[in-house]
Amino acid sequence: MSDSPITPWYKQFWPWFLLGLLFSSIVVSTTFAVLSIKSYDGMVVQEDYYEHGKAINVVLAKQEQARALNLSAELRIDPLTSDIVVDLAGDARPDKLYLDLIFPTEDDRDQSFVLEHVRDGRYITQGPDNLRYRWYLQLQPEQGGDADWRLIGEARFPDENTIALLPGGRSENE
Repeated sequence: MSDSPITPWYKQFWPWFLLGLLFSSIVVSTTFAVLSIKSYDGMVVQEDYYEHGKAINVVLAKQEQARALNLSAELRIDPLTSDIVVDLAGDARPDKLYLDLIFPTEDDRDQSFVLEHVRDGRYITQGPDNLRYRWYLQLQPEQGGDADWRLIGEARFPDENTIALLPGGRSENE
């Protein structure tokens, strides 16, 4: 046997190395937990799936009504004056139209506009300046969920081309 002295455990390398791994994993996991709680993203969790499913059926019925009325629209935003001009074709001519610009990922950027009828299916209002990125468009004769019909589309701004709004289909810039 050797006469070398045995050092106590707290002076050894390996116990501290293993304890260091354990403590570092606790610190990292706690940091990630705090960050995930502070940066909560409300878009991820929906608690009322059933209500959303019923709302989809209502939207589809509105789009079918627009199809039955032979409705379609062309939307243009003037780059100089920011005027929104909608030409509505079909069997309906309400006094006002409501246009919703819906940003795909941030609901606080959504915008709504009331378009006034000027003549022969043409509606005009003042639009936003510097509209950028991709937006979903909804055009309907009444604000909110009480509308009889709805035309939908999608556009990427800035765009000087005409945007087609159709009942129930994805539209592309012409």
